[in-house]
Amino acid sequence: MEENNRKQKLEHDIQAEPQAENPYKLLDLKLTPVEKSAAGIPAVLAAFADLIEEKTLFRGTKALFKMNQMGGFDCPSCAWPDPDDERSPVGEYCENGAKALAEEATTKRVTPGFFKNNSVYELAQLSDYEIGKMGRLTDPMYLAPGGTHYEPISWEGAFQKIATQLNSLASPHEAAFYTSGRTSNEASFVYQLFAKEFGTNNMPDCSNMCHETSGSALRPTIGIGKGTVKLADFYESELIVIIGHNPGTNAPRMMSALEKAKKNGAKIIAINPLPEAGLMGFQNPQQINGIIGKGVSLADLYLPVKINGDMALLKALELILLDLEHKNPGKVLHTDFIKNKTTGFEAFRQQFDEPKYTLEQLSKLSGVAVADIQQAAELLAFKNKIIFCWGMGLTQQPNGVDMIREILNILLLKGSIGIKGGGVCPVRGHSNVQGNRTMLIDEKPTDEQLDRLQQYFGFEPPREHGYDVVRAIKAMHAEKIKFLFCMGGNFLSATPDTTFTANALRKLDLLVCVSTKLNRGHLIHGKAALILPTYGRSDKDIVNGEVQIVSTENSMGVVQASKGVLDAVSKNLINETQIVCRMAMATLGERSVIDWQRYHDSYDAVRDAIEHCIPGFENYNVRVRQKEGFYLPNEARDSQSFARQLGGLAPFTQTELPDNQLADDEYMMATTRTHDQFNTTIYGLDDRYRGIKNERRVIFMNPKDIAKAGFKAGDKVDLYNYDDGIERVAPLFLIVSYAIPEKNTVTYFSETNVLVSVNNVVRESNMPASKYVKIKIKKHDPEVYKKVDEMLYRGALQGT
Repeated sequence: MEENNRKQKLEHDIQAEPQAENPYKLLDLKLTPVEKSAAGIPAVLAAFADLIEEKTLFRGTKALFKMNQMGGFDCPSCAWPDPDDERSPVGEYCENGAKALAEEATTKRVTPGFFKNNSVYELAQLSDYEIGKMGRLTDPMYLAPGGTHYEPISWEGAFQKIATQLNSLASPHEAAFYTSGRTSNEASFVYQLFAKEFGTNNMPDCSNMCHETSGSALRPTIGIGKGTVKLADFYESELIVIIGHNPGTNAPRMMSALEKAKKNGAKIIAINPLPEAGLMGFQNPQQINGIIGKGVSLADLYLPVKINGDMALLKALELILLDLEHKNPGKVLHTDFIKNKTTGFEAFRQQFDEPKYTLEQLSKLSGVAVADIQQAAELLAFKNKIIFCWGMGLTQQPNGVDMIREILNILLLKGSIGIKGGGVCPVRGHSNVQGNRTMLIDEKPTDEQLDRLQQYFGFEPPREHGYDVVRAIKAMHAEKIKFLFCMGGNFLSATPDTTFTANALRKLDLLVCVSTKLNRGHLIHGKAALILPTYGRSDKDIVNGEVQIVSTENSMGVVQASKGVLDAVSKNLINETQIVCRMAMATLGERSVIDWQRYHDSYDAVRDAIEHCIPGFENYNVRVRQKEGFYLPNEARDSQSFARQLGGLAPFTQTELPDNQLADDEYMMATTRTHDQFNTTIYGLDDRYRGIKNERRVIFMNPKDIAKAGFKAGDKVDLYNYDDGIERVAPLFLIVSYAIPEKNTVTYFSETNVLVSVNNVVRESNMPASKYVKIKIKKHDPEVYKKVDEMLYRGALQGT
């Protein structure tokens, strides 16, 4: 009887909780022709349509012409670099940048009155799109234990609640401090400084879900966890390989660089399971040919690789290059570079003597025809100015670290790192995500970094490594973390295993979110929750009566100033740096050895501290005010000095081929974003380039797979994952027939994050492997929602 009562109570509690997922309902899917090129006039119209929708046409348009301009503000969207010299007077922004600005510049506001009229439970019934369109947050809000509505709270009251909670913890390690990529260098630095003085390295951040894999692969091999190219290198390159990345949606301004590279004679190879419009062509809306013509063709060769077939493809290319070198000694491989700058070549070469390395077998594993692989190898063979670009199509694979090292193997064979026109280019997805890490937002700081902080500030920082995102989720679930502070972002919707993560968040004593807009992450909360509103990148950040500059670092290691131009939507906002400093003063009080008030009052003072603590920031306050900013040191790029532990040499890496076998009724699923989406922010309900209008609950399938399974395009299906012996279900999706390799499928996140096990991670980087999820597809069953309830019940039971 007691067990039955417990079950009934749990089931009642589950039904009464705000839901962690989008509503399980379909909209009105319309299919349009798949686009063969990106941007053009439709992109311009879409950008301005968003400004109109957000009721900020004049205000937003004014700001657009200052975005990414010298003396203006850095785009809050992707981290693609700006030109070093002149910027386009027409505009240095793309469609998605304009949409991001529209979200910030909106005149719609979420006030205390809004929260009074809408309970947390009611808001959670809305879709992520609807929640995000409510407007900008205006005031600090507090959700009390057992409360149903957020209520206004003073800033002083909010910091007192934070301080009380932090000071009541049994250990500093019961707190975690999450960071989103858009946080400025200055705010990031004081944020990590507070966490360390408080006593923990629990600093999970969004890198743990996007490019942690890149850093894990690059640091031990070339000595730096960043790319080695500048924007100008694209214009001098002979060959650009884009693998696992969709520039048309994820970094649209990259297409301008590709266009210029093509005009200068570069060839482009595109490697991706989907033939994305942004890989195939570009209609530059600032060029006549892009407005009234067909624009420029981008990819000279497209290789439709299977999901996780990239490793076999890369090894096939190496096999051919080694054979061509044997036939043309000294003409294919850069033998001097290999001899003087690398180690381990002979062992690397000998692996290809194994019988498993045949071109036919590697072709089969990759899904790419032998003739196409040979054509790609011929493009590589007699060129040295080669750039490899990649995105989360590689980094979110379980063997992503190894695949990036395999890319490095190719570049080492060719001597293509540390030269003009050649190198590695991980395309970072979020503005200043790279700067966060440079500012020591890292759960694994080095002793060298900690020593500098100790020497300058005079306190002993913790040496024990902290939690990354995946480990933090598990620690919250195990109630080892009781306090989570989120500096931006939407932790819930960005992370894997939605049911598990939501139950983990609900166990917190206090969840604090610094945000500009409302999102679902505010609605799945701990026993209590705080929302602290702050400025957007485009807002004027006024301190002591003057508009301030902050700084960011782009994908290519350029640090530059950013100065907002818009009047804030509320007079009750404070900047992120001040939020951290006031939290530190309230929490640490006289225990602190740091002059937090000084940093609260002066960004220049923060930059002075950064200059003393982080190499490469000498004369920071002067150089950041230069029009073009400044480049950070990069020994791999600047002097071909690589891994310090190997005397500056770069090692060849031996990796293994993955086993990607699937059962007859299994498919491999990768999650992706729509073109109307940036990370967890949903701008609209279309995916224009892929021909999807007014729907997000779709699954792209190969037409042969659809027929073989007895389905047809447009059928309603439910998706299942069985990792860890647990049945996970994402109900009610529509099948869309698409040009995708057989047995491969693609869905949108965060709708299918629920299928990504928290244990399905990338080796070494511990990132969620969201591009490698084994699923089963079943005809939609109206009774499936009972299984969803069972899944929620099991999750709740697991946590008790």
